[in-house]
Amino acid sequence: MGDTSPLQSLISFLLGAAMAAVCIIFYTTANSKGERWSPISSWRDGAQMQSFKEINEQQLAQTKEIKARQELSVLLRKAAMDDNTVIITSLNEPFARPGSLLDLFLESFHVGEQIEHLLNHLVIVAMDPKAYQRCKEVHFYCYFLETKGVNYTSEKFFMTKDYLEMMWGRNGFQLSILELGYNFLFTDVDIMWFRNPLRHIAITSHIAISSDFFIGDEDSLSNFPNGGLLYARSCNTTIQFYRSWHNARDDFSGMHEQNVFNQIKKNYTEKFGVKLQFLNTAYCGGFCQLSHDFDKICTMHANCCVGLGSKVNDLKNVLNSWKYYKSFSLEERKGKKFQWKVPGICIH
Repeated sequence: MGDTSPLQSLISFLLGAAMAAVCIIFYTTANSKGERWSPISSWRDGAQMQSFKEINEQQLAQTKEIKARQELSVLLRKAAMDDNTVIITSLNEPFARPGSLLDLFLESFHVGEQIEHLLNHLVIVAMDPKAYQRCKEVHFYCYFLETKGVNYTSEKFFMTKDYLEMMWGRNGFQLSILELGYNFLFTDVDIMWFRNPLRHIAITSHIAISSDFFIGDEDSLSNFPNGGLLYARSCNTTIQFYRSWHNARDDFSGMHEQNVFNQIKKNYTEKFGVKLQFLNTAYCGGFCQLSHDFDKICTMHANCCVGLGSKVNDLKNVLNSWKYYKSFSLEERKGKKFQWKVPGICIH
């Protein structure tokens, strides 16, 4: 066959161009019904979808938070004393198990002196579903505090990451109670109650906190605080202090809320005009500084003690020592010396 003529080359080129044009028109028409084929358009669609998803998730989270806050408000209203004070404790599943700290804690109210009625004002905050289920089996005011990113179903050892999250989560929850208009007396579940500690909280105090070591002056900032027994009165002064305390976490990385409190107590009480009271360990004592006067003691805290097993062991002995004291009449107790069973694993 011979070489292709210039005319034939031109015709072939024109036919190819025409076919390409037809293909482009056809493809464009096929996608004109709302279909996008540009890579940029596809990226925009994906970004919009992701944005809508994030907005929906935020709305759902806000709705869930509002609902939880409403449920908490209803529960606090039921549990509150006449002056809008509630007693709060919190725990996870290991502390809630049968024979663990929750059972000892509740028993102490039953064997204490005229404090059994205070259980009507106690709200138990469960940090995981199993603890919540166990609470409902033994008490009537239970609240499930759902916290993202932390598994509360195992024991949280002192100063680990999960422990710090738990402590600061508790601090934030206490703030929410104040914002709802309720005073609270927070108590760790490893505290045995024998008498009513509210009697030793001054009506002028915005915040009253127990001490690991008490130096003899309730107003002295030299006392070392322990947030295991903590009273807070709901008012603007206390709320401002609490918000600043909670936000101060960012300034003290790796510290738990109790140590941060110790760092900021002087500046923040002066800044906000907070009346701070440190509770005398003669009434609200613990293993750090043991109170030996059974006629005065209101609460006993298993502080300066690490490990769930150690706390359970020693608090059982504390409870038995108290029951022995209670077995005597007021007249028989006079002149008789009572003491806690020591040494234990922690208590000495």
